[in-house]
Amino acid sequence: MKRTLYLKFILAYLCFGILGFVSVSTLISSLTANHMLKSKTEAIYREANSIASGRLAQSYREEDSSLLDIYTNLLALASYHSTEIWLMNTKGEILLDTTKEYDPEHTETIDDFDTTRLAGNYYQKGNFFGYFDKDMLSVVSPIISNYRARGYIVIHYPLEEIAGEKDSFLNINYITLVILFVLSLIILLVFTLAVYFPLRKIIAGANEFAGGNLNYKVPVETRDEMGYLAASMNYMAGEINKSGEYQRKFISNISHDFRSPLTSIKGYVEAMLDGTIPPEMQERYLNIVLSETERLNNLTRGLLTLNNYDDKKTYLEITDFDINTVIRNTAAAFEGICQKKFIRIELIFDAPSLMVTADMGKIQQVLYNLIDNAIKFSHPESSIYIETTEKHEKVFVSVKDTGEGIPKESIKKIWARFYKTDPSRGKDKKGTGLGLSITKEIIQAHNENIQVVSTEGVGSEFTFSLPRAKHKKL
Repeated sequence: MKRTLYLKFILAYLCFGILGFVSVSTLISSLTANHMLKSKTEAIYREANSIASGRLAQSYREEDSSLLDIYTNLLALASYHSTEIWLMNTKGEILLDTTKEYDPEHTETIDDFDTTRLAGNYYQKGNFFGYFDKDMLSVVSPIISNYRARGYIVIHYPLEEIAGEKDSFLNINYITLVILFVLSLIILLVFTLAVYFPLRKIIAGANEFAGGNLNYKVPVETRDEMGYLAASMNYMAGEINKSGEYQRKFISNISHDFRSPLTSIKGYVEAMLDGTIPPEMQERYLNIVLSETERLNNLTRGLLTLNNYDDKKTYLEITDFDINTVIRNTAAAFEGICQKKFIRIELIFDAPSLMVTADMGKIQQVLYNLIDNAIKFSHPESSIYIETTEKHEKVFVSVKDTGEGIPKESIKKIWARFYKTDPSRGKDKKGTGLGLSITKEIIQAHNENIQVVSTEGVGSEFTFSLPRAKHKKL
């Protein structure tokens, strides 16, 4: 199996990590450098101003203290702040330098020192007018006396020290970013365990299904989307497998139901042609052939009816009609067969007239199928009860017999096409096994339900519902 998706995810993950690390590092480096430079500059500037306006500067202005005393104090401050402090006069002479021994006889002069170049700035980055051979952060604060500059306090701090501090701080950030990136591998691990491995199993299952192995079960039982997908695929495969078994059984059943009458027809016709059946008896067997032909016709018509329902193309001619009247008319059609078997049909109506909204012709077909089955499985000299009741804007129609009943193991199978219980096959071979399937399809097409309650040896009761007409018949 190509691991394209997984490799793409890993590549995207690595690209995200690397680009994120570079971007964040660059941003942090720039922000940190600017922050440290600003913080250090402000700290040095405050110190320079404090010195320039303090007692040391006052002693220098009033010349009431020796330069040695001032040097000693400046040296202590420079050591404490790790800086280099100068005392300069207005001519650019360095009177005191904390990095050198006190020597008032030998002073250095910065020829290019020009205070005007410092106008508007309280700090300078560079070699300070060419004095240093490396870049320094220099802050100059004037010593003012009578509104005139008597000298300057200059504090220097190496920029490489700031860079070192920045690097130390950034190293901590880099280590933190690396740790976070390593910890983020947990996301990759979770993706691998929760998505990639189950996905591989699902793909393997799909390949099994595609190869015709519908009994294969995708071994993913997690309670997440992957587990739901696997369960759905297993259910789908099971339903397809059932459908395949149903189709094979369907073909077997329909072959059986077509073969029996065709065999009878062929046998009788051949017997008449070769003279086995004498002419005086041919009428009898022709009636049998006609009966078998009618059976084939009914079977074909039933299949076409179910096919229309399967295709969802059945057109319902919805009208308002009195269900009690339809029941009376349908029950009257069975009067002859009921008399032969001494069966009584008793009608129990909740009201003289119950108006429903449905397709009258198809509901009549439902009643015909149910009453026909009730008569078929009723004992002689028994009763069939047809009852209508109204409840919650629905009309419930019940067809109940006191006959053989349906075996418990057959209750769920009676709606299947061509299904016949063993008693049906033995007593009535004219049945097609499609009646109840058609009945259920018709009721479901009306968005209603049909139920059955049956006890073997006691009888069966089929009940279906119909929507009550909004306007009752006056």
